[in-house]
Amino acid sequence: MKAILIGILSALFFSVTFVLNRSMELDGGSWIWSASLRFIFMLPILFIIVGYKRNVKPVIVHMKKAPLAWIAWSTVGFGLFYAPLTFATIYGPGWLVAATFQLTIIAGSLLVPFMDKKVKQRIPIQSVLVSLIILAGVFIMQFEHAASVPMRSVVLCIVPLIISAFAYPLGNRKMMQVVSGELNTFQRILGMTIASMPFWIILSIFGIIVDGLPNSGQMLQTFIVAISSGIIATVLFFYATEMVQHDNQKLAGVEATQSGEVVFALCGELLLLSAPLPSTVSFIGMGLVIIGMILHSIISALANRKKMQIYQKVANED
Repeated sequence: MKAILIGILSALFFSVTFVLNRSMELDGGSWIWSASLRFIFMLPILFIIVGYKRNVKPVIVHMKKAPLAWIAWSTVGFGLFYAPLTFATIYGPGWLVAATFQLTIIAGSLLVPFMDKKVKQRIPIQSVLVSLIILAGVFIMQFEHAASVPMRSVVLCIVPLIISAFAYPLGNRKMMQVVSGELNTFQRILGMTIASMPFWIILSIFGIIVDGLPNSGQMLQTFIVAISSGIIATVLFFYATEMVQHDNQKLAGVEATQSGEVVFALCGELLLLSAPLPSTVSFIGMGLVIIGMILHSIISALANRKKMQIYQKVANED
């Protein structure tokens, strides 16, 4: 129960991203600064966290071994994930962006066969079928959204989120392959933040040319996002998963808590931004997304249990 509560708390801190990105957009802040400043602020914080245990040097050494891989996949996993996600808040409320981004679960399943060419893997059919529930929920919400805004706005909300949904698992899984267990989670996040800096610097220069410098309000809000989502939420979620890593059912429960991001984002917008209450149809779509995420976690747990049983059976026979 403790791990579940910590998982829910992490979802709360993750949801700050969607609420404050929308807030900055409504206040006239540029999406470019909302995206780039988060990682620029995260960099010194991560240096302090990793440096506290004197673990920075192994990160630098590892990055020197494969600089191009680090830059390429970090740009995909961080840059092409977060920049489109932030851009989408121009055209949709935070709760809709949060719910639509859950397409990343479908993207993760579809990317399985392409992750490791040495090991032949099939697309997990059960996960894809459950993902259709999420897809149906997203379709319902976006269809309802299309009734109140121009189709151009719907497209400019959905397309960046599809890019983001695929870039996030692709970049992170490829980086885990590059790291190959030689660095811990925080070391990998620090390395990816460093390696993605060229992308954020270029984007910032573009932001200065197009929109000028960010105001103090936007800088404060992006700093809060960096602390809340980039640091606190990540620490809480990893801590919760580590607590139950040997119990697949409990692990599935912790993973399913992340569906709370959608609910927390909605509550945050209603309370802080005085956003209008979504329609009944949108609530139905939101419910389907959350149900789909929970079912996906359960299926993952059952699959992991089956693998463990097979391994144990093989070990006993030997």
